[in-house]
Amino acid sequence: MSIPPPSGNQRPQDPYGPLPANGPRTYGPYGPAGRPYGTPVSVNALAVAALVLGVLCFLPAAGLVLGLIALWQIRRSGQSGRGLAIAGAVLSAVGIVLWVIVLSTGAVSEVWAGLKDGARRGNEVLSLDKGDCFDAPGGLEGDTYDVDRVPCEGRHDAEVFAVVTLPGGAFPGEAKIADIADEKCYALQDQYAMDTWAMPADVDVYHLLPSRVSWRYGDRAITCLFGATEAEAKLTGSLRTDPTTLDTDQIVFLSTSNTLDTALHEEPGKSPEDDLAAHRAWAGQVHDVLGGQIEALRGHSWPAGARGPVADLVQDMEDAREEWRGASTAGDADTYFAHYDKAYGSVGGPATVTARKALALAATPPASGEDERATSEAQV
Repeated sequence: MSIPPPSGNQRPQDPYGPLPANGPRTYGPYGPAGRPYGTPVSVNALAVAALVLGVLCFLPAAGLVLGLIALWQIRRSGQSGRGLAIAGAVLSAVGIVLWVIVLSTGAVSEVWAGLKDGARRGNEVLSLDKGDCFDAPGGLEGDTYDVDRVPCEGRHDAEVFAVVTLPGGAFPGEAKIADIADEKCYALQDQYAMDTWAMPADVDVYHLLPSRVSWRYGDRAITCLFGATEAEAKLTGSLRTDPTTLDTDQIVFLSTSNTLDTALHEEPGKSPEDDLAAHRAWAGQVHDVLGGQIEALRGHSWPAGARGPVADLVQDMEDAREEWRGASTAGDADTYFAHYDKAYGSVGGPATVTARKALALAATPPASGEDERATSEAQV
């Protein structure tokens, strides 16, 4: 016979016993977060992120905030990662202190300057120096920034003969820089290649210029080059003939020749019929320059083998000087031309060639029309 259950709603008996009125609560098969015991505890993602930012010292303020939020979440959820959050917060705090020190001491500007210099040096054109030879796969015309330095002894596209540094300030514009480059580079070429007779006929002056972009990074260099006039042509060997490659006798001789050459190329643009006064003034200047160069040649102690040839050249220069004096006082264009022609014709070139041979300089006059400035040296 079965016994019926008692009437009314009855609470089933707790298998772990009644709850105590006071005191700590004991848990059954579930933990405080509602997870069964033995279930793996997840790592708080913000704690991991805080540690990464702290180690990298990247956005330290964000790393500190994430670390504090992670600690708050871990306390509520029971997740693991408390140590990661603390480490991330501490490292981020240290990173903030370091950034404050760097900013207060101006170290950031030094680092940025180093980065700019690195970017600038990464551009091979901007690091070319006087005497460097290089190949330019993109050619020498226009913006050339892709170059490869090579030894000057072999074949190459160009040789640097001068580097001109522009003043700072706002970018002056491409046209202005190009004008400065033309003026400076052509004026400096004879300082690097003093023996103009040794210059090949197919070589011309080029230059590489700062761009608007490179100017922002501190680029102020105009790079003056010798390069072949033909696109596929190459230079072979260095064109350098300056005090680093010449002896004293050669330097004295070439200095006088180039000074006179410069004076001759200041000839007025208008004809004597249109501006006789300008031509007379110029002839007077050439007369004075010749006087100075004659004294320089006479005052130098030449080696035995060069004394006679140099003396013959000086005598021809004296004859030419007298003709320039006559041109400077000519009363009309016809008289001027008579002295002018004799001044250029009084020295036909043999004395110059003989003196050059005696000094072991290039002795073949440049072809007429290829290099007028060098040709005038053979004529006067």
